[in-house]
Amino acid sequence: MQTKIVHAAERKAFSAVIDQIIKAGSGEDREKNIQHLVDMATKLLKDSVPGAAKGIHTALYPGSKWEQWIFRVIDETDPNVLKTSVLNGAYEAAFRGYRDTIANAEKLQCNVPWIVIFDPTSACNKHCIGCWAADYEKTLNLTFDEMDRLVTEAKALGTHLFMLTGGEPLVRKKDVLKLAEKHSDCLFNIFTNASLIDQPFCDEVKRLGNIVFSVSLEGTPASNDGRRGKGSYQEVMDAFDLMHKNGLLYGTSTAYTRLNTEEVTSDEYFDTIIAKGCRWAWYFHYMPVGEGANADLMPTIEQRKYMIDRIRKVRGYEGGKQIFAMDFQNDGEYVGGCIAGGRIFCHVNARGDVEPCVFIHYSNANIKNMSWQECLHQPIFQAYRENYPWNKNMLRPCPMLENPAVLPRIVHEADAHSTEYVAPEDVDHLCARTTPYAKAWAPVGNEIWLEQHPTGQKEYGNDVSGKSPKERAERIERDDEKNAAVLD
Repeated sequence: MQTKIVHAAERKAFSAVIDQIIKAGSGEDREKNIQHLVDMATKLLKDSVPGAAKGIHTALYPGSKWEQWIFRVIDETDPNVLKTSVLNGAYEAAFRGYRDTIANAEKLQCNVPWIVIFDPTSACNKHCIGCWAADYEKTLNLTFDEMDRLVTEAKALGTHLFMLTGGEPLVRKKDVLKLAEKHSDCLFNIFTNASLIDQPFCDEVKRLGNIVFSVSLEGTPASNDGRRGKGSYQEVMDAFDLMHKNGLLYGTSTAYTRLNTEEVTSDEYFDTIIAKGCRWAWYFHYMPVGEGANADLMPTIEQRKYMIDRIRKVRGYEGGKQIFAMDFQNDGEYVGGCIAGGRIFCHVNARGDVEPCVFIHYSNANIKNMSWQECLHQPIFQAYRENYPWNKNMLRPCPMLENPAVLPRIVHEADAHSTEYVAPEDVDHLCARTTPYAKAWAPVGNEIWLEQHPTGQKEYGNDVSGKSPKERAERIERDDEKNAAVLD
């Protein structure tokens, strides 16, 4: 009871702070209130995001692009959506929730995810190339009661941020709304192709306030429709217009491949989605997972290097664009590397299998016959916990893509089974597909990492001082015992 009282009081206090932030960013005097806005935001994030105070003060000064970004969000977002999304995202998830997941991870001796990604359904009205769900059976669903129990049990351990994937989550539109209404203290981010978003649905989202969207988009009409089907691009543009008119919060989710990398990071692309009201742009490196996966679609080494530079310039303090862009493969240093296996997030598919990652389909647990705590204690998650980090270069974060000797070892150690719906894939076969890429990227990634982090040699424990970046990278790679099989 005491904990509930404290929680309620704390939430009320944060709610008042958020009201002050929104007020400070509104009206004719908002330029004069910028420092107050900065101070309030710093207080919200200082305990949950390392370096928040310094970063916020550097980014938010009168006339800065990020100040203008915030003002646009305040001006163009429905008041209930803005207030509820920030309260649930910044307080329940980032502040209180993150703190609680860390404490429970120590108490329970298992990873407790800050984010849970789950698939309400495997059904989808698209069949997109490179989507991890493209080969799933189309008839699998989590019942409402199963989703409700998942959220309830995860919330008890501190998790308040849920991402819905699929399949197309909005095939289950009514249940998604029902879930968001029942768990009004959580934030739900729906990854969607946007084809099912209509005015009645927008009305419900405004009423609830705790749903945001990451919309799949792959570039121009030609490239997008080539991957997602004829007319898909225009569906997205129409959905953006509708969501913008209704004051909803949304951004894009883009898989970058050898064929579209430059296109989906061009000035024209960013200008288009910004004009359509997008606030963020998530980028995901193409993963050759699933039946018929094509490793040739993976970006080239030169494209990988380009993405590191391009995304950081786009979101920089100066220049760039008024959109928060993040490349989950190249921004590992900001989240501590691989975030899967329950360290930050995990994935529950529409059959109930609890997987380390949306791209890594191996499991020992299912929510249909186990509690959430039992799922988090499953052997493959414990293997993730015991073996992480794979190396100390955050530009090589994935145990499948950049460290393909690692994933087979922990899958075999855990005796986990493949959870691919259509064609279960042996982990050794999967990682054999990524090994050539890993071997090509390792020396390049190491060299870039050490160029960007001159003191990085201390982290590796190697005597590499006084050597060129290339020599340091080669020395580190030779000493990387965990990835010896990649380099043989």
